[in-house]
Amino acid sequence: MSEWWTYGLSDFLMFSPRTYWRLIENYNQTIWPAQAVALAAGLVLLWLAADWRANGGRWMAGLLALAWLCVAWAFHWERYASINWAAPYMTMAFALQAFLLVVLGVLRRDAPMPAASIVQGMGWFMAGVGIVLYPLAVLVSGRPWAQAEVFAVMPEPTALATLGLVLASHGLSPVRRWALAIIPVLSLLLGAATLWTFST
Repeated sequence: MSEWWTYGLSDFLMFSPRTYWRLIENYNQTIWPAQAVALAAGLVLLWLAADWRANGGRWMAGLLALAWLCVAWAFHWERYASINWAAPYMTMAFALQAFLLVVLGVLRRDAPMPAASIVQGMGWFMAGVGIVLYPLAVLVSGRPWAQAEVFAVMPEPTALATLGLVLASHGLSPVRRWALAIIPVLSLLLGAATLWTFST
């Protein structure tokens, strides 16, 4: 029996890249036109992030919580679990993130508006990439348009946009920012590790 340190990430992958991308293609075809609704919701989120009125942040957190619940149920639980034993745990993590967004975002007390910062600028950039540009990555990769990954439909663009909006938000304390950033960061790292194993 081989020693444990001789194993790489690809040895623990239980499905082929072809199986994964075919699952996403079937998923996209099944839920269409939910992607168009999700894109519209993402644009609304970008507008809400720029809305300095008292309730803008609460509406933003509520929409983000709904997006995380949609991905938890429709993708992780209903589809991804058929090829990945860890998907039910991802479902729970995404549901936990939705809960945190409600508790720390929707139910929060408003904070004074701070001056714009570099961190907020980075947040705006990340949110724009996650919502607007991420689906276009499929064209660069050479995969068919039916395999595009869209915000509120797939984990990675949802996590990236959420992380960006959390950083760009003006009404969150540093502690709440960190609490809301942990699961999106872990989701992005897991997605990056999966894609990396596809190339090895």
